[in-house]
This record gives sequence, C-alpha cells and structure tokens, in this order.
Amino acid sequence: MKQYLLAACGSVMLLQGCDKYKDFDLAGNQGGVEKYPVNWIKAADSSSTTLVTSFWNPQGKYFNRNNNGNPEFHYWPQAHALDVVVDAYTRTQQPLYRIYMNDWFTGVKEKNGNTFLNEFYDDMEWNALAMLRAYNATSDAKFKSAVDEVWADIKTGWNTNMGGGISWRKAMPAYKNVPANAPASILASRLYQQFKNEEDLQWAKKIYAWMKDSLYETGTGQVYDGINNKGDGKRDEWKFTYNHGTFIGAALELYNITKDAVYLNDAMKVAAYTMSDNTLTNATDRLLRDEGGGDGGLFKGVFVRYFTQLIIHPDLPETYRSRYIAFLKHNFETLWYEGTSKPAILFGSYWKRKPGTETEMPIQVSGATLVEAAALLQEKELF
Repeated sequence: MKQYLLAACGSVMLLQGCDKYKDFDLAGNQGGVEKYPVNWIKAADSSSTTLVTSFWNPQGKYFNRNNNGNPEFHYWPQAHALDVVVDAYTRTQQPLYRIYMNDWFTGVKEKNGNTFLNEFYDDMEWNALAMLRAYNATSDAKFKSAVDEVWADIKTGWNTNMGGGISWRKAMPAYKNVPANAPASILASRLYQQFKNEEDLQWAKKIYAWMKDSLYETGTGQVYDGINNKGDGKRDEWKFTYNHGTFIGAALELYNITKDAVYLNDAMKVAAYTMSDNTLTNATDRLLRDEGGGDGGLFKGVFVRYFTQLIIHPDLPETYRSRYIAFLKHNFETLWYEGTSKPAILFGSYWKRKPGTETEMPIQVSGATLVEAAALLQEKELF
C-alpha cells in the first residue's frame, strides 16, 4: 500500500486544504527512478504553493533569491515568478494568489526604486507581460496603468543602430538582442488584440521584422542572441532556450492577429530547431539543456511558457502537436520523478538531478512553469 506525504501542509491549508496535495509517493526510492501516475493538477498545486511559501519575502513583498531567505533582489526574475502566480490563480481561483499579486505590485515597485521603469529594456518587457496577465486575471486597473507606463518607455529603446530594433539597455543603444525585442513584439501584439490600437500592431510587426531579418536563420530556425555586443556588428554565437521560446511567442501572436501562415511556420521551425539542436536539447536524454543558475536558471521556463502556447494552438497540425507533447511530457516527467527534491518540492537546474536543501528562485520558477504547463495540458486532455 502506498504512503503519501502532504507537501508543505501547514502553508497549503491557507490555499486549498491538505487533501489536494497527495501528489507524490513517499515510498518511492529517492535514489533511483520509480515512475507512478502523477496528477499534474495536484503537482502544480504543490509546486506553485512552494514558490509562494518558501521563496516569498513577506516584509519586502517580493520573491527572495532562494528558499533559505536570501533577500537579494533582481528585477527580471520577479516577473516570471508573478507569471507562475497568475498561472496558479487562473487555474484555481484561490484568493490568496491574488493577495500575492497585489503585494508583489507594491514590493517589486518599491525595490526597483518606486517605479517599474528600468535601465534594461528586456527587464521592463518581462514585467509588463506579467502585469498584463495579472490585469487580465484580476481586472485590477493598477496593473494596466503600469503596463502602459512601461510600454511607453520601452518604445524609446528603438533606434536605427544595426538597422533598427530595441536596445538591450539604455546605456548601450547600439547593442540589440532577442530578449529586448521578442518580448516587446509579444507585448505589442497582445495590447493590440485586447485594446485595438493600430499603432501597437505596427510596433509588433516592425520589431518582429527587424528581429527576423537580423537574428534568425531562415534555413534552420536558429535564433541568435544578439548583435553588436562588442561593437563589431557581428551576431553573438550563444544559443539560449529562452530566445527560441520568445521568438515562438512573437511569431504566434502575430499569426493570431493576421492568420498569415508565415508566422506559424516560423514558430514551428524554431520549435523544431530547439528540439533537435544539441546545444539546446541534450541529444542523449532529450531534456532541455541545463543552463545553470542565476539568470540562466530561468531560461528553460521562458521557453516552456511559449512552447506550450504553440502546443495548444488550434491551428497547429496534429502531427506536430503530438511530437511537441511527447517532448514536453518527457521533460516534465523527468523533472518530477528525478529532478524534484521531495517533500520540499524544490527543483534543480538539470531536470534529472535533485537539488539539496536549497535552490535559487529562477531555477524554481522554471520548474514551476513546467509543472503548471503539465497541469494545463492535462486539463485540456492533451495527454
């Protein structure tokens, strides 16, 4: 007879009650791999609860750097932590998640100098995207007002250096990269779809066209990170999962608006490249690459968020959907069976290796994003 342990039960009681958290088997051999049926909705409950209980700074009202109380603050990971909270709130409608969203708005703004504006355009874009989702989940106007303010500032980052594009940061107007442009195009498309300002659509198209011309390989689907980082006009050779994910997201949003098949084909080509390239996906274990800690700990989660949107898109051909689901399912099963430290529900940066008693918030957010994606696919009966 299997025995179950309730994850973080004392904190979970505030959310939904402990019965919901029978989502892993304590009798399993933690030193090996024992596969068992997982209710991904319950797993997501445990995962997202861990994020808001073990990483949250109740005094500062933001997410700590790790689960052991390191209060170091970095602006851009806060956005992706908010995204997970929005995922959980949208899925469960539990009021406590909304309290975290409200507190996040206060605390993150204060820690960022009592403003959501920032030196880095990409950081503002991540936060604007998360706040727009929070606005849509709650109808709270303060989130939309903040998005409008940030979006106005983001647009000042466009210049003619390197033929166009939004700069990575204000102090480096000649350096352009995907992190500063793909999320901006996604944001512009989403604003247009919701509020029908034609100027936003033109921004989405303009940014995407520059990015595709400058940082995308049409023949392969590879997305380069940036151009002119060293002042030499050359493209960076780095490959990161989140660049491929946000390029997919930008293409998909424009497809939603225009129904131009070129955008959907771009998204599918980038997805195929990510799954087949040995730098982005480990050829041996078929897992998205380990991109380490710090900022890199977040990269896979960003890819997963936009890749999941491609998977659930109704216009995606079924043969591709099946292939994508199998790939992502392998990743989230490996994470849950092999890369999750239980009962704490802590994730490692390499999704088949458990962390110890501590993990970084960006790494945790990537894992939580993956588990929320699994719950979404299960709810939609896609696996």
